Amino acid sequence: MLSYEFILKVTNIIRPSRNKLNSLHCSLLLLVEDYGSSPGKHLIPSTALGIELLIIAALLAYAGVRRILSQSSLYAYLCLTVSALWCGSGLIHILLGENIITTEHELRNAMVPGLAAFTLALLVISLVAVVQREIVLSFIALSICLACAHQIAGLANLSFGQSATAACYLLVCFVTAYFGSGRLLSYITRGKIQPPGTHLQSKISLKAAQGQEADDVVAVGLVMNLLSACVLACPLLGVVPQLFSGLVPWLWTAGVFQLGVCVLSYRALDTLAATFYGFTAILKFSEGYSALVRDLTNQEPYSPVPFPTVFSVLFFVLALFSCHRSLLDGLYQLFFVAYCIAIAAQPRGFFQGGTQGVQAAIFVATALMLLVTLYNKASLKKFPTGDGLLKNFLSRSGKFMLRTQDKDLHAPYLGYSKYADAEVLGHGCSVLAAFAITASTTSQDPLAVLILPWAVVSGGLLQLLCGSVAFARGKTLESTAFILYGVMWTVWGLTRFGGLYGDVRGFHVAVGIISFMLFNVLVTAGALFLNKVWFVYALSFELILISFLLDAVGSLPYGYDIGVTIIFGLVSFYFFLANLFNCTFQTPQLPFGDPLIKLSGFGGGRDSCPHLPARKATSVQQIAEIMKNGGICGMPTDTVYVLVAACNRPEAVEKAYKVKKQAQERPMSLWISSIRQLQPVRQQINPLLWDFMEAAWPSSISMVIPRAPWMEFFGLADSSKYIGTPQSIAIRNPDCTVATHLISLVGPIAVTSANPTGEADTTHHNQVYAKLGDKVDGVLCDGPSPENIASTVVDCTKIDNGQIGFFRVGLIPKSKVLQIFEEIQRKQQRGHVNSGFEGDITAPEIESTLQLTDLETDSDLSRPTSTGSLNSLDLIRHGSEEYEDESL
Repeated sequence: MLSYEFILKVTNIIRPSRNKLNSLHCSLLLLVEDYGSSPGKHLIPSTALGIELLIIAALLAYAGVRRILSQSSLYAYLCLTVSALWCGSGLIHILLGENIITTEHELRNAMVPGLAAFTLALLVISLVAVVQREIVLSFIALSICLACAHQIAGLANLSFGQSATAACYLLVCFVTAYFGSGRLLSYITRGKIQPPGTHLQSKISLKAAQGQEADDVVAVGLVMNLLSACVLACPLLGVVPQLFSGLVPWLWTAGVFQLGVCVLSYRALDTLAATFYGFTAILKFSEGYSALVRDLTNQEPYSPVPFPTVFSVLFFVLALFSCHRSLLDGLYQLFFVAYCIAIAAQPRGFFQGGTQGVQAAIFVATALMLLVTLYNKASLKKFPTGDGLLKNFLSRSGKFMLRTQDKDLHAPYLGYSKYADAEVLGHGCSVLAAFAITASTTSQDPLAVLILPWAVVSGGLLQLLCGSVAFARGKTLESTAFILYGVMWTVWGLTRFGGLYGDVRGFHVAVGIISFMLFNVLVTAGALFLNKVWFVYALSFELILISFLLDAVGSLPYGYDIGVTIIFGLVSFYFFLANLFNCTFQTPQLPFGDPLIKLSGFGGGRDSCPHLPARKATSVQQIAEIMKNGGICGMPTDTVYVLVAACNRPEAVEKAYKVKKQAQERPMSLWISSIRQLQPVRQQINPLLWDFMEAAWPSSISMVIPRAPWMEFFGLADSSKYIGTPQSIAIRNPDCTVATHLISLVGPIAVTSANPTGEADTTHHNQVYAKLGDKVDGVLCDGPSPENIASTVVDCTKIDNGQIGFFRVGLIPKSKVLQIFEEIQRKQQRGHVNSGFEGDITAPEIESTLQLTDLETDSDLSRPTSTGSLNSLDLIRHGSEEYEDESL
C-alpha cells in the first residue's frame, strides 16, 4: 500500500502540471475555433463553446484559489485572471448561441470592452513575471494578451480574421505542453532532468512567503475593478454605443470574482480589503442590473439619491481607515467616493457621462495600482506607497494607540477560526439596505427604480456571506442575525421591488412576515446577553419588520417605514464605524455597552477563576500552586484544551473525573514530563518497554501499558480507579513546552479533555470556563487551538512477547513508530540492555528520585507543542473505537 507521504508528494508534483493542462485544453479549443471559423459562421456551436469555456474557467479558478492558499501569488493571479476572461467570454457565447445577441456587430460591442481590460491586465502580469524571472508564466500571459488584442482587431474589422488569435493560442499550447512534459520528466527522473523554467517553488521560499502578512488576493480584485471600469468607460469613449445586456456577463463576472476576493481577504485576515471588495461587488451587480433592465423595460433605471450618498460616506470612512496602512490604498478608494457622488448627482447614473467619466479615471488609477501592487510583490526595489506614514504620525501623537495587526487581533472569543471578523461589512450592508428602501416606487415600474440590487445584493447576498463567516468564527448570535436579516432583505427586496408584490396585499405575505418577527424576537432576547448596541440593532430591525407587516395588510402610516429604516440605518452605521475603529485602534475604543443581562459562565469567570497567559513562566507556576493545593485546571496543547489534576492529590483527580461527567468506558490518562519521573518504579516495567519509552518520548505517542502496582507510587490512593481500566492505563510524555513545564512543577498528572462527555472538544481557553463553569480553579490561556490532529495510540500490553499494536494512527505515522520499536529490539538482541535493569536500586536512590517532581529543571522548555490528552482508554474491552476523541 502506498504511504500517505508518497501520495501527497506525487500530488504536489502533478498538480501544477494538471493546472497547466487546463490552459492547454482551453487554448486548443479556442485554437480550433479561431482557425476553423469564418465571419458569420462558427465551427463550434456558440452555446457549446460557451459551456466548455465556463467549465474550464471553473477549473482554473479552483487552481488559482488553491495556489493563493499555498502562497504562490503570481501563478494564482494568472489563473484567476484567465478564468475571469474565459468565464465572461463563455457567457457571451451562450448569449450568442441563444440568439440574445443576434448580430456580429452586437457580438463586437459585447466582447471588445472586456477583452481590452484583460489585454492590459495580462500585459501587466507578463511584465511582472519577467521581473520575477517566471519566464513560462510571462510567456503564457503575453500570448493570451496578444490573443485578446488580435481578437479585438478581428472583431473590429472582419477582414482581419482570427488566424492571428489562433496563432497566439497555439503558442500557449506549446508552452503549457512543454511545462507539463517537463514536470512529468522531472518526476520520472526524480529531479535529475529538469528542463529550464519548469521548476517549482522550493519549500524554503514557500515557508518564507507564508510568513508574509500581505493580502495576496488584492491584485485579482484590482483586475475586476479594471474590467468594470473599462466596460463603463467604453460608451463615453465611443467604443460601444451604450450599455446593453451583452455587457452584463463582464460586469457580473467581476462581481462574482470580487465576492471570492472578499472571502479570501477574510481568510487572509484583512478586514479592510474584504470590506472594500464587498462594497465594489455591490456596484458591479448594480451596473449589470441596470444594463439588463434597460433592455427588458426599454427605459433607463432611475437611481434614488439616498443610497449612493450613503454609499459615498461608507467609502470615505473606509478610505480614511485604509490610510493608516497605505496612503495609496486610501487615495485609490477616494475614486469610488467620487463615483458614488456622481451616481447620486445624475438620476440616470450609469448611463450618463459624469458617472462614465469617473469610471474612466478609475480605469487609469486601477491600472497603475495593479502595476504597483504586483511589482512591489515581485521586486526588492519597491514603489513608495506611503506605508506606515499615518501610523507613525498617530503613534507620535500619543492620543491613539494602533492595534497590532496579527492573528490575535482576529481570534474569536470562543473557538478557532481561519477568518477575520466580518461585522464591519455586515453592518455596512445593513446601512445600505436600510437607506435603499427609503425610496418610493408607487408612481412607476419598481424595476425602473434602482432599489432591487441595492437591497438584495447588499442586504441579502452579502449579509448571508457575513453570517457564514461569523458562523465559522463561532459567533452564534451574530451569525444568526446576519443570516436571518439577509433572508428577509432578499425576500422583501424581490417581492416588493422586483415586480412580484404588485398592488396585492394579502394574508400569506403577512403570515411570512410574522414568522420573521418571531425569529427576530429570539435574536433580540439573545442580544440582551451580548451588549446594548446589539440589542438596539435587533430591536430596530423588529420595527422594520412591523413596517413590512403594516404594508402587507395595507395599514402603513405615512412616514413610519422611512422613520424606522433611518433609525436602523443610523444604528448600523454606528456599528460599522465602531467595529472599524476598534479593530484599528487599541485606545480609545468606541463603546458597545455592557450586556443588559449577564449570566455567570458566559463571558465571565476571570474574577472567580484565574485566566493566566501560558507564555509566562510565572503563570505556569501560579497554576502549579493551584494544582498542588488540590485544584483542577485547564491547559492548552497543540490540539485541544485539556483538564488536569495532580496525581498526588487524590481528591483533585476524583473532582476532575466528576466535573467532566466522565463515562466509565472513557477513563482518564496519565501524563509525565520526563521518563525520569518513572525511575523509582522502573524495576516493575519491562526493560523493552522502558527502552521503547526512552526512544519514543517526548512525542505525540500515547502508550497503553498493563496496569501494575507501581501506579500507587504517585499517591493516587483510591482515585487510581479513575485512571485507565482494571487491565491497562494510557501514559504519555507530551512534546509540549507548557505541559512539560507544568508537570515538572506538579508531578505526574491525570488528564482528560476539557469538555463534558459527549460535547465538542474545547478549542479556546474561554470555552473551558464556559463549558465547565466555577468548578475549574484556573486556566492557562494560549488563544485558539490549532487544527485538531490526534495523537498515535500504541498498544503495548503485549510488549513482553515482542509485539505492539495500534489503536489509532495519528500525528506520528505507523512506520515511524515501528521503526523506533525495531531499533530497540535490535539493540536488545545485540545485548545492549538498559543499565537501569542491571541491579537493584538502593533506598537512598529511591529517596533522591522522589524529589524529582520538585527539582525538575526547565530543560524541556525549548520543545515544540504537543498533542492533547487521552479521553478514552478502555483499550482491552472496547477496542479502537474508544480512541476517536481528538483530545487523546
